[in-house]
Amino acid sequence: MLVGYARVSTIDQDTALQLDALKGAGVKQIYQDKSSGVGPRPQLRQVIASLRQGDTLVVWKLDRVARSLSDLLTIIDQVKQAGASIKSLTEPIDTSNPIGQFTLQVLGAVAELERSMIRERTRAGVRAAIARGAVWGRPPRISDRTRLEVRYLVWYGWPKSVVADAYGISRGMVWNISMFHPNHKKPSAKLG
Repeated sequence: MLVGYARVSTIDQDTALQLDALKGAGVKQIYQDKSSGVGPRPQLRQVIASLRQGDTLVVWKLDRVARSLSDLLTIIDQVKQAGASIKSLTEPIDTSNPIGQFTLQVLGAVAELERSMIRERTRAGVRAAIARGAVWGRPPRISDRTRLEVRYLVWYGWPKSVVADAYGISRGMVWNISMFHPNHKKPSAKLG
């Protein structure tokens, strides 16, 4: 029996292409996970648990079933223990023989190398951008002068809720600005 598995990718958050390909290959029962990244894959666990002797787990591409080479090897072992095999629709994979298993492991290693290289290029790009002066994260919502004014008002008795409403910021932000002042004492700088 052919059993299919589909999972969204980071780039394409839709499984329609995979589902069409799996149905076109004659797969009647398809499990699909809707989260990419490192989150749990409950449908993958369920599909592996459902495999029986002689079944074939059909995937559109290997990276839809495994996130790393070690993950792939673990899944191959689980499928093999169930007496089933894995078939990829976009790669020439058939794990029912030793050559197919070897090919699958090589392709998994290449995919993991590619992901590692992408991560390294991304890190290098971030480091280069920071060296050029790029600032990461959300820009501050209020100016330094406004922060100073907020500190003065709170330290001199104004209710945090009134200060928050006056400056259009949250009470939590007012609290953070007033409580996390260096040395936790009244601001000494003068407004002007």
